[in-house]
Amino acid sequence: MQAKAIKITSVILLSVFIIFALIMGIADYIVPSRQSYYKGQPLRSISLITIESDGAAQAIATDDHITTVNMTAKLFGVLPLKQVSVNYYDKMSFYVGGFPFGVKFFTNGIMVVDLTDVETENGNINPAYSAGIRANDVITKCNGQTVGSAEELTSMIEESGGKEVTLTYLRDGAEFMVSLVPVLSKNDGHYKTGMWIKDSGAGIGTVTFVSPEDNSFGGLGHGICDSQTGEVLPMESGHIMDVTLSGIEKGVVGDPGELKGFFSGKKLGAMMSNTECGVFGVYTEKPKEATRLCPIGLRSELKNGKASVVCTVDDGGAAEYEIEISSINSSAPTSSNKCFTVKITDPELIEKTGGIVQGMSGSPIIQNGKLVGAITHVCVNL
Repeated sequence: MQAKAIKITSVILLSVFIIFALIMGIADYIVPSRQSYYKGQPLRSISLITIESDGAAQAIATDDHITTVNMTAKLFGVLPLKQVSVNYYDKMSFYVGGFPFGVKFFTNGIMVVDLTDVETENGNINPAYSAGIRANDVITKCNGQTVGSAEELTSMIEESGGKEVTLTYLRDGAEFMVSLVPVLSKNDGHYKTGMWIKDSGAGIGTVTFVSPEDNSFGGLGHGICDSQTGEVLPMESGHIMDVTLSGIEKGVVGDPGELKGFFSGKKLGAMMSNTECGVFGVYTEKPKEATRLCPIGLRSELKNGKASVVCTVDDGGAAEYEIEISSINSSAPTSSNKCFTVKITDPELIEKTGGIVQGMSGSPIIQNGKLVGAITHVCVNL
């Protein structure tokens, strides 16, 4: 009898454990770790799971428009299941973008984009690599003197005459200093270190939104990156430029296509930042294309199904085209620029572009009358 009782007890405990594990797993799946609400909006419950403060929750981040609070998801309002980060937003509206813009900017320091050997009378040598410098390092000084451009650094290296130089550089936010000796190139007779460097960037994209309060804007949907390293270029200063579209290279399987255009030379404002989620800046004056005010949609309001994208692909100006939203990742971090997938379903846009092409990055996405996101990347093998 005792052995039977132990066996029954063990089965019951194992069943309880399995059920609990299933509940925890299901809760982790159906309850997003990050949730969004408008200020004053009540917290939502999901079946038997509630999101609530335990009395100790406090705002962990606050600015003019958002307050972030840590809370707890509880089963039956009692059993803690997981921590949830809740963002409370002001109800805001922005002008919808969908029109092109150009960016010209200088990097904060001189970025090393690649390293290659220098052919000398004594064989192939790479002084920079041997000294410890690597791609993505950002050089800020040469011999203690701040360098403002790639031309300036190149000139200082050439004028060293093969004497030792000291370079100060940044890597992952930390500052380092190395000494190296430039070598004489057998090909052109110049002293070199073996570094390929870059001090500026430029690109064409689409504006996502413009603030009615101060003409600040966001666009592109992703950062401007170095073509070789894929890293976001560190920005020191930049300008927003007027752009004229000149044609379309349609996208096909294996080739994303692109919008063709050129800078008109007119500066429209200033760039403020280049980030993983896009570029941000301020227009000197409100763009004439910015006419439609649209409220911001919260992540929790995003649904699989029909939506629209606003973009400019010809001289007809910004137009709205039908798309389909799918694969929503409600738990994607706020720093991620890949939170859901869109498919172009509008025959007119497909006819014009073949789908999403380069240059459409930043095009605003509208669902149920609200601005819910922007185009960031294109899949080329579908």
